[in-house]
Amino acid sequence: MRKKQAAWLWPPLGLALLAVCGLVGVAAGAADIGPADIAAALLGHLPFVPLSSPLSGLQEAVLVELRLPRVVLGALVGGLLASSGAAYQGVFRNPLADPYLLGAAGGAGLGATLVLAFGTQVLDSPQAVVPVAAFAGALVGVGAAYGLGTVAGGSGTTTLVLAGVAVSSFLSAAQNLVQMLRTEELRRIYAWMMGGLGNGGWDDVAMIAPYAALSVVVLMGCGYLLDLLALGDEKALSLGLNATGARLLVISAASLATAAAVSVSGLIGFVGIVVPHIVRRLVGTGYRMILPMSLLSGAAFLVLVDVAARTVISPAELPLGVVTAFVGAPFFVFILRTTRSRGT
Repeated sequence: MRKKQAAWLWPPLGLALLAVCGLVGVAAGAADIGPADIAAALLGHLPFVPLSSPLSGLQEAVLVELRLPRVVLGALVGGLLASSGAAYQGVFRNPLADPYLLGAAGGAGLGATLVLAFGTQVLDSPQAVVPVAAFAGALVGVGAAYGLGTVAGGSGTTTLVLAGVAVSSFLSAAQNLVQMLRTEELRRIYAWMMGGLGNGGWDDVAMIAPYAALSVVVLMGCGYLLDLLALGDEKALSLGLNATGARLLVISAASLATAAAVSVSGLIGFVGIVVPHIVRRLVGTGYRMILPMSLLSGAAFLVLVDVAARTVISPAELPLGVVTAFVGAPFFVFILRTTRSRGT
């Protein structure tokens, strides 16, 4: 009983960690703005709070229009990728599953590549359409994997994974073909594929907010289902759970979360693998705790990684996907060694 009571201390700790990381994120930058001034300025924007901002007009603009939306967007993307990664690992019972498993990344990459390669011929500002095209492409990729998996003979985890691999390979080949046909746009295409939040603003936050809210609400309610699925389909069925329907619900919500994140950030790998594994070692194997803690920890993690990306070689900026790869690749090797040592 004492252990269960202590376990529920994790979400408040996760919220506190996210708040601290968010404060670090909005404080980092060329314009020197102290944490106390930031807190006072943000509180001053709340209704019924009688505080005036201590910042100058320029500092206020930097905080509200540049840093704050970037931090909010980073928290959204990190939380979505980490929680969907935890959901994929639970539903597939595979520690190496990640948010890009079912063709979401391949579809998003192809959608963005098509707009960047050919959008200049029909659009005044093709860059503004990239998130929408990436979002649509991610959903098409996931839908194609579902369809292929169903046609191939079922809804089991192995069938869906193989279908996702096949769809991802096809979409990647199509993307490479487009790049070959439009070599003059390669720089912009690769810049998007490496991932980043530098161009993110409140419009991007507003665009993905409904999809993020829907997917997060569903995923947070699926912890019990994932705990039952971890027992095996036969045991879950004996407890009254429709394993196929539960799996479809979880995968759909995780894929929607992935599509929303990729549409505004580009391809950012390893967040969905690294964060859930760290969380699982801290809070245990119950998904009713893993999912919310992955959401909070993923948000805090990506905010800090973004701070590193924009400060390590300041005034230049590292692609966010490169920084997460530096962190995630060694961790991925560690997971492989651990899995092998357990004989799984």
